Amino acid sequence: MKTTHQLSLASIVMLGLLTGCVSDGEDGAQGIQGVQGEQGSQGIAGLNGQNAYNGVSATLIGRAQLGADSPEGAAEIVQYHAATQTLFAINSSGDATVEMIDISGLSSEALSSPISADNLTETALTLPTSYTVDGTEVALGDANSISIHGDLMAVAMAADAHADNGAVVFFNGLNAGVPAILSTVEAGNLPDMVTFTPDGSKLIVANEGEPSDDYSFDPEGTVGVITVTDGEPASTMTVIGFDAYNGMQAELEAEGLRFPNPTGLTLNGDVVSISVSQDLEPEYITATNEKAYVTLQENNGLAIVDLMDNSVEVVGLGYKDWTGLDIDVSDKDGGMNFKQFEGLYGMYQPDTITSFTWKGATFLVTANEGDGREYIVETEDEATCLAIGDVAEFDDGDCIVYTDEARVKDLDRNETAPVFADYHKDDLGRLKVSNFQGDTNTDEDGFETLYTYGARSFSIWDQNGLQVFDSGDDVGRITASIHGEAFNNDEDENEGDTRSDAKGAEPEALAVGEVAGRQYAFIGLERMSGVMVYDVTNPYDVFFVDYFINRDTTEGETPQGDLAPEGMAFIKAENSPTGNALLAIGNEISGTVSVWEILPN
Repeated sequence: MKTTHQLSLASIVMLGLLTGCVSDGEDGAQGIQGVQGEQGSQGIAGLNGQNAYNGVSATLIGRAQLGADSPEGAAEIVQYHAATQTLFAINSSGDATVEMIDISGLSSEALSSPISADNLTETALTLPTSYTVDGTEVALGDANSISIHGDLMAVAMAADAHADNGAVVFFNGLNAGVPAILSTVEAGNLPDMVTFTPDGSKLIVANEGEPSDDYSFDPEGTVGVITVTDGEPASTMTVIGFDAYNGMQAELEAEGLRFPNPTGLTLNGDVVSISVSQDLEPEYITATNEKAYVTLQENNGLAIVDLMDNSVEVVGLGYKDWTGLDIDVSDKDGGMNFKQFEGLYGMYQPDTITSFTWKGATFLVTANEGDGREYIVETEDEATCLAIGDVAEFDDGDCIVYTDEARVKDLDRNETAPVFADYHKDDLGRLKVSNFQGDTNTDEDGFETLYTYGARSFSIWDQNGLQVFDSGDDVGRITASIHGEAFNNDEDENEGDTRSDAKGAEPEALAVGEVAGRQYAFIGLERMSGVMVYDVTNPYDVFFVDYFINRDTTEGETPQGDLAPEGMAFIKAENSPTGNALLAIGNEISGTVSVWEILPN
């Protein structure tokens, strides 16, 4: 019988594995390690990381003492001519001149005696004393403002007689270092500020049009535009007025503007009636090539001029609520005494305005100085004073014709209002406020709210006039922390606390400039004389950076150093003789021009 053996596939595989195990030998000894390969060349070193951002610092490197015999007013508005590295400063301490200050030799070395140093030399540029319009000679008085673009310089000059229009005097020859009068153009009444557009194609003029001291004459405030073609200014100024807003006072007041004036009162034998176009008083300008933004200080507003069609829009800035913020309101309360008040408001009333761009949009920066209206005629005759009109008051040689200022203690107060909860005549009673607004209802039971002058701050606004930042109570708190009892000094005395009842340290001068890729705002405090620095690179994320001052604040001593910053010019690093950014300041009371080097930390 034949037998057949059948193996499955699994059996075959297993048999193969067993066979392999039997046939494998033991592992051999490990071989000798091979020779190490040649090392490659070193790679390129990486870039050093950037230092962490830590703000800027300021060093005083230059100083010129102008008008040593009569310094007040000898240095106010300053401008810089980059091609010749020359500062130009308005000097109105005597006969109006423009002082030319060569800074080309400046180094980064700090001044060894900053309070008294005088290492810069000035040369006076004579201004005309009159100009001719329509065959009539018009006498000129003070120089108020200056602006430079390339080889062209414009100087705003008021007329000597209040009723006459002022003028803009143009100079060329700056590039050659020999400025000469090119032409004179009639401006409006009291041209207070001039500035070129960035492209130099237009000069914008703020014609303030203030009333005369006795209110017998109140011209219209206007904005002027002088076109410039190939370095030649036009022979006439285009006048942009505010007539379209006449009859709209109530609507504008609802938007946060104010119109304090003696309308309805009898002055000089006539019942006064002041229109909106008369009451609006253009103060200061910043401009792009397309628009000019003009502060209306006493009116707490802003005029936006479209330079493409010369149309104008008036915007109210509203009021600052001091609720929850700290403020010292008295000069008779024994020094620093910060409190908070519900029902106390600040009128922004900006003086200086400048601008910068973020994300391609224009943002405006204002120094919220504040300014009341007070018209005073000097006379020793009380009867003459009282004859002027209804509200004229005689006070030791001064006839106060009209004022919208009062101390709280002199108001008819509604004592039940929250703002008067802790009222004392030597505390809140000392604060200077508007007597024009604050009695908010019609029951005639006195003032329920208080409106004080200025906001003791600086603000940032978008191009529509909407606020995006305010520095709150920083000015008061920071200067108090630094100066102690000397805070809120006046600009011409070291008594301490003397300005707490009236606008505090008083932000006035202003400049914005770029240092190491970041944008900074420099705010000069007119009364305290210091400068605050803020990083405004992102207008929605603003923060305090630094504070510097060149003033002796020794109590009881006559203040020395640089007093009352009135105007500023920021100088870019690429245009600076030191290769670093500079800040030039015109100091009104001391009559000095100071130059600070601004370095990133």
